[in-house]
Amino acid sequence: MRLDGFGLFVEDMGKMIRFYRDVLGFEIKEDENTSNVYLLKDGTLFLLYGRKDFEKMTNRKYEYLKGVNGHFELALYVDTYEEVDKEYERVIGMGAKPILEPTTEPWGQRTCYIADPEGNLIEIGSFNRPFQH
Repeated sequence: MRLDGFGLFVEDMGKMIRFYRDVLGFEIKEDENTSNVYLLKDGTLFLLYGRKDFEKMTNRKYEYLKGVNGHFELALYVDTYEEVDKEYERVIGMGAKPILEPTTEPWGQRTCYIADPEGNLIEIGSFNRPFQH
């Protein structure tokens, strides 16, 4: 098996579409009233799926955290330390929840954390060089 992508089960599809499209720049083309979003972001499948729609499809109920979700993170990369600081300020100014201000870690990565409108953690980081796998 290989990793194909990841998805978020969302409560407010319109709000989450606006955040990922307008604040983080994901190329979401679906209407804000859709039941799911399916797109490729930098070669990785990204899904937003309405919680109620997923529960209906799987015929079961799930529990969802309130507040900041500490179960996973979505990691985004920029090429320079300066871009980490700039993007942090930009997305906070557009409504992202601040979690950790930009800081340079002992292992050489400059990183910061924000949360999306439903509390999912997002890291913006850089090793001060273009992205490489």
